[in-house]
Amino acid sequence: MSIANGPSQNLVCLDLEGVLVPEIWVAVAERTGLAELRRTTRDEPDYDKLMRYRIDILDREGLTMSLIEDVIDGLDPLPGAVKFVADLRSQTQLVILSDTFEQFARPLMRKLGLPTIFCHRLIVSDDRIVDFELRQENQKQKAVEAFRSLNLRVVAAGDSYNDTTMLGAAHAGFLFHAPNNVIAEFPQFPALDSYEDLFRSLMDALKSN
Repeated sequence: MSIANGPSQNLVCLDLEGVLVPEIWVAVAERTGLAELRRTTRDEPDYDKLMRYRIDILDREGLTMSLIEDVIDGLDPLPGAVKFVADLRSQTQLVILSDTFEQFARPLMRKLGLPTIFCHRLIVSDDRIVDFELRQENQKQKAVEAFRSLNLRVVAAGDSYNDTTMLGAAHAGFLFHAPNNVIAEFPQFPALDSYEDLFRSLMDALKSN
C-alpha cells in the first residue's frame, strides 16, 4: 500500500447567504422596516460584533424567533442556485460553510437538496434569540485547513469578509456576487457573477495541479 503524495480527492466549499440563498437578515430588515438589520458580513468583518449588534436590535424591538422563521420560510434559493448545486454534486463533493445558524439553515437546505452544511447554533428562550454559540471561531478557514489535512484538494467560493480566510486557505478561492468593497480589498481572488462562470472556474481549479 502507498499513500498519495498529493491531493487524491476533490471538495468544493461554498458560503450560503449571498451565494446560494438571499441574505436572511436583509429579508428580516425588509419585513420589519428596520434598516439597521441590513448590515451583514459584507459590511462588518467582525462577526461577533455583528451578531451582538443584531441581538440588541431584536431585544429592543421585541422581535421573535417565530417572526424570523416565518421570513425564512418565504425565502427561495437564488435563481439558478438549485441547478448549480445539483450540477456541482454530480461532479464532486460539496460542503457549505456558513456563519448562519442551524435553526435558520434547515428549511433552506431542504430547498437546495440537503447538501452538507457546517454552521453555528442560536440560543432561544421563550421565542426570543438571547445568544448564539459558535461551532468554533473562524470555522470556515479551520474547516478548509482540516479538509486539506485529509489530503483533499479544496476549492472555495464566497461573497463576504468572513469568507476571505476560507478562500485563502483553499487551493483556489473565488469571490461570487461580492460587493465592490470586498472585491477591491481582496484582488487576489477572481470575482465572478454568474453560476456558469463559477461552475467552470471551480471545475478548472479542481483539475489544476
